Amino acid sequence: MLNSVTRIGCGETIAMLRAKKTKYALLALAPLWLGVGTVPAQVPKPGVKGYEVEWVYRVRYGFIDEWWDLFRKYQVPILEREKALGYILDYRIYHPQLHTDEAARWDYRVEITWKDFESSKHEEEIAQALFPDAATRKRDENRRWELTTNHWDLPIYQVDTTKPR
Repeated sequence: MLNSVTRIGCGETIAMLRAKKTKYALLALAPLWLGVGTVPAQVPKPGVKGYEVEWVYRVRYGFIDEWWDLFRKYQVPILEREKALGYILDYRIYHPQLHTDEAARWDYRVEITWKDFESSKHEEEIAQALFPDAATRKRDENRRWELTTNHWDLPIYQVDTTKPR
């Protein structure tokens, strides 16, 4: 087993390499912490209507039913209300039929097409209107996040394969 003073070459140790790696990672993330270089709202490709985002969730093993019940209790009604108000053009929820390796595993994927970027900013006001018992909602949503082992929100767009990038 290698220890922190094992020589890699040219006089560098594993500890030195780790320190360099950490330094570069921090330097790369610094603009985000400072609010510099943040990515503006995604501009849809020509011919594509709306602002599309994908939510992806990985759930702790053994808790998929509880997670789904909580998601269906809060998030689905919010999405439905946003759709009824015209903020969302469409949404689709997917669950895989087969399995994959752990690194690529996801349990639920939600693709949402909002009318535009501004329309994506109404979730909290709609949640408060639909679920006035804020303490219960917060407790249930906290539980859902406890059961979520990995999650990401990703703006996406459909690629037009007939046109160059």
